[in-house]
Amino acid sequence: MLRIGGTALPVVGRARMYVCGITPYDTTHLGHAATFVWADVAGRVLRHLGVEVESCRNVTDVDDVLDAAAARAGERADSFAAVQQFRFDRDMAALGVRRPVHEPRAHNHVGQVVTLAAALLEGGHAYEREGTVFFRGAGTPERAGVPAEVARELAVEFGHLHDERADHPDDVPVWRAARPGEPAWPSPWGSGRPGWHAECAAMALTVLGASVDLHVGGEDLRFPHHAYESAMAEAVTGVRPFARSWMHVGTVRVGGEKMAKSAGNLVLVSDLLEGHPAAALRLLLVDRPWDRPWDFEHAALDTAAARLERLYAAAARGVGDGHSAAADAVSAALLADLDVPGALAVAEEAGGAAARLALSVLGLA
Repeated sequence: MLRIGGTALPVVGRARMYVCGITPYDTTHLGHAATFVWADVAGRVLRHLGVEVESCRNVTDVDDVLDAAAARAGERADSFAAVQQFRFDRDMAALGVRRPVHEPRAHNHVGQVVTLAAALLEGGHAYEREGTVFFRGAGTPERAGVPAEVARELAVEFGHLHDERADHPDDVPVWRAARPGEPAWPSPWGSGRPGWHAECAAMALTVLGASVDLHVGGEDLRFPHHAYESAMAEAVTGVRPFARSWMHVGTVRVGGEKMAKSAGNLVLVSDLLEGHPAAALRLLLVDRPWDRPWDFEHAALDTAAARLERLYAAAARGVGDGHSAAADAVSAALLADLDVPGALAVAEEAGGAAARLALSVLGLA
């Protein structure tokens, strides 16, 4: 049985995994890659157990930040997003990340967001003010384990300034009235567009149903995004918890600062792949605890490449050997909260079947 974050995740036959995907405007930097490679590893470990993984990774192509980036580039938002999506898909393929079973795009699920907003209104979980439908979010930060002051700071960081029309500071838009000149869609409350958290809630509910077994995303999305996404889903369905298990992948930093376009410190996967094997980059991303933040240094890629060669050499030992106790130890480490460093330590020392198993399950072969 797989354990994630110290919590057992028993599944029978099929696991529903929702991966919080990209907003296609600055792809693909190493922070993106870390999240999606770890999601791929989780899926591979589940399949190693004989579980069918129904994966869903969304594309947030209705977003204010995307619109602004496209405007700066002098392009239509949909054309700009398509180019960024192509680059992202190319980078994921190079890193050995399996394509998800489902890849919903926000612009195709605007109608589902309208349905979500209407259901929340009907259930008393939302209210409408001047064409904007607000989710009643009081208590959401506390349930997510975030103190009120920290919640306000994080909301500002993500551009969620308090709307004076809202009844409570923790209320957020499910549907937002359109501003002049921005893409908008019709709704019972007038022309508008989906709220960010509502997009993911609507896509996850539409594709995977009322709950998911494993939800994967960056640590920086724990609040407000995942907290409100799950709160909206639980409010509309009555099913709790929305996600049985969470993987909040540790933030990638440069010089101690979170990698972000706004910080001007992006490290692009495409640039790194020009001078290093893709498998070495993948190894660098996963040879660590998945939930801890870490600092990227270029020299670490050479170290990862050298270790990869040692693992290949170890795998070549005893080619005719069958399964071994060391291979069982590799499996046990991966099931214990995706302990990749522990699995690789066994694989490198034992070699043979253990090393081949580790390389195969981790997508490094």
